[in-house]
Amino acid sequence: MDKTLMHILLVEDSPTDADLLRQVFWRSGKKEWQLTHVERLSTAIAYCHENYYDVVLLDLGLPDSDGLETVAEFRSSVPIMPVVVLTMMDDEELALQVMARGAQDYLVKDQITTQLLMRSIHYAIERERIFQQLKNSERKILSAWEQEQELNLLKSSFISMASHEFRTPMTTIRTSVELLQNFDRKLTEEKRTDYFERIKVAIGQVTHLLDEILLLGSGEAGGLRYQPEPLDLKKFCADLVADLQFSHSHEYVITTEYAGDCSDAVMDAALLWHIFTNLLSNAIKYSPKGGSVQLSLLCQSGTAVFQVKDHGIGIPLKDQSHLFETFYRCSNVGKIQGTGLGLAIAKKCIDLHQGTVQVSSELGKGTTFTIVLPMKSSNG
Repeated sequence: MDKTLMHILLVEDSPTDADLLRQVFWRSGKKEWQLTHVERLSTAIAYCHENYYDVVLLDLGLPDSDGLETVAEFRSSVPIMPVVVLTMMDDEELALQVMARGAQDYLVKDQITTQLLMRSIHYAIERERIFQQLKNSERKILSAWEQEQELNLLKSSFISMASHEFRTPMTTIRTSVELLQNFDRKLTEEKRTDYFERIKVAIGQVTHLLDEILLLGSGEAGGLRYQPEPLDLKKFCADLVADLQFSHSHEYVITTEYAGDCSDAVMDAALLWHIFTNLLSNAIKYSPKGGSVQLSLLCQSGTAVFQVKDHGIGIPLKDQSHLFETFYRCSNVGKIQGTGLGLAIAKKCIDLHQGTVQVSSELGKGTTFTIVLPMKSSNG
């Protein structure tokens, strides 16, 4: 459509009334009008779905619709075009009902003059523009309110999570310190070492939790940065697995498998550490003691494909689409401790590498995470 013209759709089944309206436009002496005439409501709706009109002049009495239902049906199908209703009835109550159903103005046919019609059209267009602005403002306000509600929910979840996750290690520290203070002379060297080891583990849990919270906060604020450097992925994985295996030497076995040339990657080692520490730690956490966890790496065609596989409790299907949401925990974790932060952090780190992650899982049989990262990301 020519945007320099004002396109008007006239919906009028009376040829006489349609001709009279054409003459009114002609008498205006202006050439910027382009009038399209149809006789049925269904045709008008179809035309509006295919084209945009600046204003629709809508007769209330049509072959396929009559009265207020004409406006209601048109507005239901075409909610954003200005409508000026045409009728033979000079009825103030009807006019109010027409406006309530979405029309911008109401004209009595035998009272129409050139000046009145031109003014009504311009007013209808302006009213519709203001109405759409108000609707957009309403949507923005509603969106802001929903975001605030979501933020409040996140705050509540954080407080609940933090109070629970901090309480357990802090209780361990306090109890162990009290036992060492009150019964130090009565404790065997083995018991004393055991309590000190419990304190160290608990401190590590608190530190890890604080690190996760700070890292996630940094990511939300845009502070999580991608800083690539030359990296031998096989060596990186071997070092990571060695550290984790040392921490869980008596409980789990972490196996590795490598294929392809993985020595010339350019990636962010710190972000990779967060990704695979979280994935492997989860695999261990949700597997039975004495079980095994596998980390495999395949490098080919400029792409690194990592897989972390366990034989643990699995992830319910209904939870799989929410895995990377902050504070989300699966419905079958029971009393297994966790913050719901690890996978959210891992996903942010994967995104910064311009990578992808997929999950396949079966209850009671285990879970496999597949992470595909470019060996040399263009992200910077």
